[in-house]
Amino acid sequence: MKKAIALVLVALSVASCTQTEKGAGIGAVSGAIIGGAVTGDVRGAAVGAAIGGVSGAVIGHVTDQPGQCYYRDRYGRRYIDRC
Repeated sequence: MKKAIALVLVALSVASCTQTEKGAGIGAVSGAIIGGAVTGDVRGAAVGAAIGGVSGAVIGHVTDQPGQCYYRDRYGRRYIDRC
């Protein structure tokens, strides 16, 4: 029951966020889980959360801009341009 209440509270708190904030949150959580699982310590989880949060914010920011898309060039650099 406690898990269900916690999930409902998290869902309600995320519902009022912008796409950038949602992307950053989802990226940070998934980065922390992956970083912690790969390295097995808190430092790896913190680094994963930071990288995931920034990446998620960038991707979420693009979805806030109608008519704009997220691309990669042949060198792996990311950029935003019209779709």
